[in-house]
Amino acid sequence: MSADTPGSLQAKHVVTCFLLRNSSILLLKRSQHVSTFKGKWAAVSGYIEADADRQSLVEIEEETGLLPTDITLIKKGELIEVEDIQNGVRWVVHPYLYKVIKDKPVRINREHDEFRWIKPAELGIFETVPGLSEALSSVLTI
Repeated sequence: MSADTPGSLQAKHVVTCFLLRNSSILLLKRSQHVSTFKGKWAAVSGYIEADADRQSLVEIEEETGLLPTDITLIKKGELIEVEDIQNGVRWVVHPYLYKVIKDKPVRINREHDEFRWIKPAELGIFETVPGLSEALSSVLTI
């Protein structure tokens, strides 16, 4: 079904960027200032405005304060599609895994209330945005 078919879900492309440091990944708790999934845990994410690779770096800098020189790309995952009936969206997720190579503190912006570094196997104990586990599996063997 195409995105312009009546009754179909609108496709929206987003990046989801996992940051890896000392065998832990960064999770961010979405604040009340975001439009979707308030209070849910997520990785760094954002709408793709042009190029997904470039957008991943932009979102990481905006949401964590880490610069492109602070991280290195490990893997780009296969696209994940998540049907979100409640919001009328089919999220097309472009997953990324970056390794943090400089020991700098994370500085979150108003899109998030808190952050935690967790072991990937702990992801299941968090209330996450839809498809986060699948996106992580596409870039990291748990």
